[in-house]
Amino acid sequence: RSIVGSGVAESKGIKRGVVVNLEAAVDSIKKAIEEAELMAGIEIDSVHLALSGPHIKGFNSRGVIAVAGKNREITRDDVRRAIDAAKAVALPTGREILHVLPQDFVVDEQDGIGAPVGMTGARLEVNVHVVTGATSSTQNIVACVNRAGIAVVDTVIEQLAASDAVLTQDEKELGVALVDIGGGTSEVAVFSLGGMVAARSIRIAGDEMDENLVAYARRQYNLLLGERTAEDIKIAIGSAYPGDWDAQRITLRGRDLLTGLPRSVEVGATQIREGLEPSIVEIINAVRDTIEETPPELLADIMENGITLAGGGALLLGLDVRIAEETQMPVHIAEDPLTCVVRGTGIILQDVDTLEKILVPETYQRPLR
Repeated sequence: RSIVGSGVAESKGIKRGVVVNLEAAVDSIKKAIEEAELMAGIEIDSVHLALSGPHIKGFNSRGVIAVAGKNREITRDDVRRAIDAAKAVALPTGREILHVLPQDFVVDEQDGIGAPVGMTGARLEVNVHVVTGATSSTQNIVACVNRAGIAVVDTVIEQLAASDAVLTQDEKELGVALVDIGGGTSEVAVFSLGGMVAARSIRIAGDEMDENLVAYARRQYNLLLGERTAEDIKIAIGSAYPGDWDAQRITLRGRDLLTGLPRSVEVGATQIREGLEPSIVEIINAVRDTIEETPPELLADIMENGITLAGGGALLLGLDVRIAEETQMPVHIAEDPLTCVVRGTGIILQDVDTLEKILVPETYQRPLR
């Protein structure tokens, strides 16, 4: 599915995936929607919303049922009942299920089955990955979109959306990790046997890198930078690993903290990399921690097939090399990493079978407008 229109607006009112100022967030959403409408030449009245943030967490679960039919032939209804049994777990107050992702099925004692419908057996088991989110966080972002005059049809977590844009089904079967580094959050997910087996979200991403540079300039040069200036510097000369780019230099322009007057300082790429280091380390640690949560029997395949980087943060010079060195895994950058989530959401929407597998319809029965 091709993109016919896009809108980009500064993410005001949303900090690290969480709404902190509802009205400011509504204004940002309106601006992005108006820009997309203008480019596409159509009016937008509903959206499919990608969610991110540390409040999104997952766990593995198993459901077991007796096959109901007289001939013990497994039907789609049996599969649904098995998945319902797997998601029938007690959740902490204030949390809700966003997705139930089947990993594999077991018919009687035969495991590793991907599609059991039509097979014969007395007992059906399913292993699933249950994704949950904080009800308040999800409702707040939905409320922002509604106040912008747009209905939310359903939601999908960013890891799933991005994975459909950049990973093939074969890669998901064999085992691969996906790291999506956005503005407010970084999402890490591990896929194997065709489904997600581990995931993590941290509040460290592009915005935090900007704040790192602001703090670095203050600490090293007594210079106050604006966050927009820090963003421009990061894009122009930021890196995560030594390379040819280290010869580049850039001028930091800000306010002298001692005199209060404008001042400029010329620095090199190595200094900017030093400023970005705290966020880079946190992202790499999140990748390591998520991979460590992967079931041991799947780990060897993940290590061999490696990591795909998506999101705007994937464009940071040398980040792929740095993560590869730190994890001892092959790493490559997705094609057009900035649009992965949008493209992946479109792919999910046109695949009815995928949509049925990942969405929990009752979750989205929220008041609109």
